[in-house]
Amino acid sequence: MLATADYRLSQPELFRQDVLAGLSKHRKSLPCRWLYDERGSELFEAITQLEEYYPTRTETGILRLNAAEIAAFVGKGASVIEYGAGAGVKTEILIAALEAPRFYVPVDISGDFLDQAVISLKHRFPNIGIWPIVADFTGDFEIPASIPLKGRSAFFPGSTIGNLDHGETVSFLRRIHRHVGSKGTAVVGVDLTKDIRILRAAYNDKEGITAAFNINLLARINRELDGDFRLERFAHEARWNGSSSAIEMHLVSLREQVVAIGDQRRHLGARRAGHVGLVDDHHLGAARDRVQDRVLVERDQRAQVQHLDRGALQILGGSKRDVHHRAVGDDDHVRA
Repeated sequence: MLATADYRLSQPELFRQDVLAGLSKHRKSLPCRWLYDERGSELFEAITQLEEYYPTRTETGILRLNAAEIAAFVGKGASVIEYGAGAGVKTEILIAALEAPRFYVPVDISGDFLDQAVISLKHRFPNIGIWPIVADFTGDFEIPASIPLKGRSAFFPGSTIGNLDHGETVSFLRRIHRHVGSKGTAVVGVDLTKDIRILRAAYNDKEGITAAFNINLLARINRELDGDFRLERFAHEARWNGSSSAIEMHLVSLREQVVAIGDQRRHLGARRAGHVGLVDDHHLGAARDRVQDRVLVERDQRAQVQHLDRGALQILGGSKRDVHHRAVGDDDHVRA
């Protein structure tokens, strides 16, 4: 098992390795997990409140409208494992609807932000055992043995599955299947295809919060890895990629420059874009006609929440379609 304390101690070196490796590529990239330090998590929660950012509002509506059906699917006495837990707004909707839930296991890479969310949930649900795990949910970690295998259900809202590339998605679904067991279930939020103007607005908001969220990754490198990124020399861009049907999030180097990460140097070309994110409209359709899963779709067809039983998890874990992810990357942009 990857203990919480061990993971927190290992984060700085993992972060450093990812940054140096990502900035050494021709198309520079950084794993999206590093966007979510305490400041990044705060900014992302602010993004979810924006008028332009439809996913949170839409999915919350689906959960509220269908809470009883979802609770019946998850079952009595459940232990809910949430990947990328965040502030817990949707979690409260689910837990409040469940019959006699036993445990809640939030998994998030931002330990400080997770601590705050757990305090709030303990106050709201004093009779549920809460066992937070500080970990990157795209990596391997174990669920504590004290959490009973019977009744485990994975909760993965927010269309976050679209943040993963093909290989990561396959690995993640297999990990979910391993965590919840052969009789476990999963509730997954998924974005749907829509007018690209809606997508562009959602990831290029007029208040500049999404820009601040992406640029905070460079500020984090400065804070934690002794970097010297001049933030004013970078610009946020959200671009539509028609060939992949995706919004790509970029940080553009506004001039040719050399940046330092500790004692290491990396060159960035002028007007080259670092890929910080990709948002790919998709659905987990492979299992629909082959297992008894349930799809709840918002009336404007913007998002859906899918119930996945063990059969769906096995099928999707074995063969996954392309989905949506975030990054910092180079044309000389940096992809996260």
